[in-house]
Amino acid sequence: LVGRCLQDGYREKVKLATKMPSWLIKEEADFDKHLDIQLANLQTDHIDFYLLHALNKTYWPNLRDLGVIEWSKKAIASGKIRYLGFSFHDELPMFKSIVDAHDWTFCQIMYNFMDTDFQAGREGLRYAAAKGMAVVVMEPLRGGSLTRPAPEAVADLWADSPTRRTQADWALQWVWNQPEVSLLLSGMTEMLHVEENLRSAMKSGVGTLSAAELDLVDRVSEAYRSLSPIPCTDCKYCMPCPSGVAIPNIFRIYNQFKMYEDEDGAKRSYNQFMKPESRADQCVACGQCERACPQQIQIIDWLKGVHAVLSETPAS
Repeated sequence: LVGRCLQDGYREKVKLATKMPSWLIKEEADFDKHLDIQLANLQTDHIDFYLLHALNKTYWPNLRDLGVIEWSKKAIASGKIRYLGFSFHDELPMFKSIVDAHDWTFCQIMYNFMDTDFQAGREGLRYAAAKGMAVVVMEPLRGGSLTRPAPEAVADLWADSPTRRTQADWALQWVWNQPEVSLLLSGMTEMLHVEENLRSAMKSGVGTLSAAELDLVDRVSEAYRSLSPIPCTDCKYCMPCPSGVAIPNIFRIYNQFKMYEDEDGAKRSYNQFMKPESRADQCVACGQCERACPQQIQIIDWLKGVHAVLSETPAS
């Protein structure tokens, strides 16, 4: 579809980006194989911005060891791609390791006012920018969670502000306000979203938000967090679980469900994106996690409760 839409001279008017399917790369020949398929589908002879997709502790070592950097240099020299970057979904140390591994043009990270310490986070944003990389921000609205009807504690804060903005505009302006951000991606499903985002973009920029407005966003963030029923700080002292349960991730999904009142999103994250062997029903109640938890969380009971609420196949 994109390839057809970019015919009749439109290809020359845009910059085209797409991603290498990292999970499909099994051997060196797969680099060219998948790029050539993408070029054919997009009906073009080059990709302007090519991303190694969803790099993490599994995909990056595989691509690196298969010679993706050497391959990319050849692809750039041949004109098939113009600029190389990567998108990222893992923890900060891995992000820094990937940034340091090559002279990348750009990277793409998840970032919003609720996720300043998640994955690459604010520190990763600044680290990459300091290396001269352009940073593309995805999920500035947290998959739409920050535009849902706000809980009363949050809605009251927005309402008391002398500045009138939509929830989406507050979230977008917060990202654009930071000098390290080069580009922001926002998912849009209807023309109304496009028009609203264009209005926000026209008045965006570093320094757009005042100190008082930034303080308001911080207070909104804290108000959301105060709605989290499980006092997990993501310290990971409970990990690794001997049964493979992804305890901090499970608690994060449940807390987000309560913060954003998004049961469907939480169930989707738990049942579709979390591996079955990592879910709460794998807990055998050994108690190792509870002995290690500095917050003294009743982890075993919480895991049972979370699974009962979020699972599509309740434990017997």
